[in-house]
Amino acid sequence: MQNVIVVGAGIWGASLALRLAESGRRVTLIERLDGADPRRASAGETRLVRSAHGTSEFYARMAWESTREWLALNERAGEPLFLPQGVMWFGREADGWEVRSAEVLKALDIPCTLLDPAEAAMFYPEMRHDDLATVLYEPEAGVVRARRATEVVTGLAQDAGVTLVRGEARPAGRGVAVDGEVLGADQVVWACGAWLPGLFDGLPITVTRQDTTHFAAGWTDVPAFCDYSGSAYGHGDVGGHGMKITSDVEGEPGFDPDTPRGDVLAASERRARDYLARRFPSLAGVPLSLTQVCQYAVTPDAEWVIAEIDDGVWVLGGDSGHGFKHAPVLSAYVTSVLNGEAAVDPRFGLHPRENARGLRTSGET
Repeated sequence: MQNVIVVGAGIWGASLALRLAESGRRVTLIERLDGADPRRASAGETRLVRSAHGTSEFYARMAWESTREWLALNERAGEPLFLPQGVMWFGREADGWEVRSAEVLKALDIPCTLLDPAEAAMFYPEMRHDDLATVLYEPEAGVVRARRATEVVTGLAQDAGVTLVRGEARPAGRGVAVDGEVLGADQVVWACGAWLPGLFDGLPITVTRQDTTHFAAGWTDVPAFCDYSGSAYGHGDVGGHGMKITSDVEGEPGFDPDTPRGDVLAASERRARDYLARRFPSLAGVPLSLTQVCQYAVTPDAEWVIAEIDDGVWVLGGDSGHGFKHAPVLSAYVTSVLNGEAAVDPRFGLHPRENARGLRTSGET
């Protein structure tokens, strides 16, 4: 039986460890931060699950397949980790990103429809739509409870035989040094998010600070929403944390993921309130209910990094922004690569990347 070490128990690492163990591998999963630590990439309360990815059939198909897997995880876990409340894309141009996304989704038979903005407004207690030309509605998309889902998947991995090791990991050839002890393996996968660029040189990954804001509004069971041109996204109250309104504009690069987490920037709250005033004006003055200082680990084109940097040593990263939702299917893909059953798509290589926004929820840098 081959031995694999996966470094990083975020949703990518935990999902991969579970999939590898269920395929017959002996797996060690290493993580130094506990589940409540706000520095963890998967510590946020929620993530969106959506299939629209501009003109990309590859990511649209993978996201749709992952949606089915998230529903299956609900059944397996016996609790609602994925909430299929739908996602609205607020389109400000009659032939913009939303329309191009709809064309791809329809070609793949993924449920969606283009709505008149006034029709879309009926899904919310109130919504200003005078600046919108169309709305793309994905009725089977929704919200995943990110932190809880990561906990559940990690637990399922342990149930499947994965050994969870707590400690700080450093590269040691085809092994991993954990607090001074070197663990060997046939393969090592480094899936440690924003910490990857600090461990390996030459990765096309930038780490930025991203502030998340929730407001004390009790709108429940409303569709999540993305405003691609407005670079904002959010959803109604999930789990009593309030209504999420967050900017997808990337923060300044060079953020240290080990930075202690405090309050969000005043500019982040102001940007969120400005969006509320524009789209949901009655909520513009409601108090904050939850804030989180998070980070993105992004590539310029939002294509991920899946690369063998040494014999049996792999890096898996660049996931932030749109990676969480894909974890169930991506883990199967990476497992097939590690098993020698599939080759890595060249898009995931270490080549130079050009800036592109088509895969993200935001058209603004």
